[in-house]
Amino acid sequence: MNKSELIVGLDIGTTKICAVVGELSETGVVDVVGIGTSVSTGLRKGVVVNIEQTVQSIRKAIEDAELMAGCEINSVYVGIAGSHIMGINSHGVIAVKGGEVGQRDVERALDAAKAVAIPADREVIHILPQEYIVDNQRGIMDPLGMAGVRLEVKVHIVTGAVSSAQNIVRSCHRSQLEVSDIALESLASAKAVLTEEEREIGVALVDLGGGTTDIAVFANDAIKHTAVLALGGQNLSNDIAFGLRTPIASAEKIKVKYGCALADMVRSDEFIEVPSVGGREHRRLSRQVLAEICEPRMEEILFLVDQTLTRSGYKDMIGAGVVLTGGTSLIEGCQELGEQIFNLPTRIGYPRNVGGLKDVVNNPKFATAVGLLRYGAEKEVSGQKKFTAHNESRIWDGLLARMKNWFSDVT
Repeated sequence: MNKSELIVGLDIGTTKICAVVGELSETGVVDVVGIGTSVSTGLRKGVVVNIEQTVQSIRKAIEDAELMAGCEINSVYVGIAGSHIMGINSHGVIAVKGGEVGQRDVERALDAAKAVAIPADREVIHILPQEYIVDNQRGIMDPLGMAGVRLEVKVHIVTGAVSSAQNIVRSCHRSQLEVSDIALESLASAKAVLTEEEREIGVALVDLGGGTTDIAVFANDAIKHTAVLALGGQNLSNDIAFGLRTPIASAEKIKVKYGCALADMVRSDEFIEVPSVGGREHRRLSRQVLAEICEPRMEEILFLVDQTLTRSGYKDMIGAGVVLTGGTSLIEGCQELGEQIFNLPTRIGYPRNVGGLKDVVNNPKFATAVGLLRYGAEKEVSGQKKFTAHNESRIWDGLLARMKNWFSDVT
């Protein structure tokens, strides 16, 4: 297989690192041809805290994916998350030259929209157009070729800490991988689990990961709001380990196998085996006790999500309800608890719109990795594969490009 035909999504998470290898089919669908996972030990709350451990975990996942796909992986599309991620809405207005909107006008409008004050320790990860307005005509998705004298654009700008992005790139480089692009993890997950109808009507995607909970709100097929909460499934595992006095590794297994987000759903005659610490004998406990530990933490996470949606001002636009995805969403009762807290229709989101070994990745915990695969496929098809951030020459390249534009405007 030619390496240029391959697209690889790399989800560097707090609890696991997952690499999904895909191939673009003639029909335009991405076929999954390989997957590799490894335990993640070098991250905390979605941020790299130990590069060496992260590199080892990335190499393990990549090697497994290479073995399964029978290929060599050289470049990846990687996800970014963490509480340092911030999203803001912005607005740009320009005068159209020549009475017809051209590519240059669209670029100038986007430049005007991104002219917001961003601290030196932060950088722009995405500039996502929400809608274009030509001479007060709203709701335009592609203004090219339209007649008009005034062009406006509304955008959603996603920013992140420079150091966090650089550490992710550095970890990939030390694993002998080139980074084709960085994508916000909630944006990637949305590409994997949401339907076009949901994005049009209005939907909130909530990716319940190990270290973070990523939120993205869509309406009218455009992204309206993004946020990241520094809470996730790891908090739940810690609660179980403390409450049941069991090792963290055992708590993780108990959570996945027996965890329940609603104590009312557990029968009183259900019991579980709990390993003890310090070599003591296993204990037999009621599953009800486990559910009473899980419910308050899941309630807290989903309540904070609901507060975030309400503060964003977009909760009333979520006509299609909430889609929960990520590994933590698999806990029994999560969907029912979500419906109670959000007071909206809630479903669990599974990766979709991929071919090949789709049954292997048919699990919410692979939503981000599959989404990164689809994000990469869209970039490759549109010819937008370019990743110039994070190198020192970026500032000078950007300055030279702007100077050329100024001179072309003058002439």
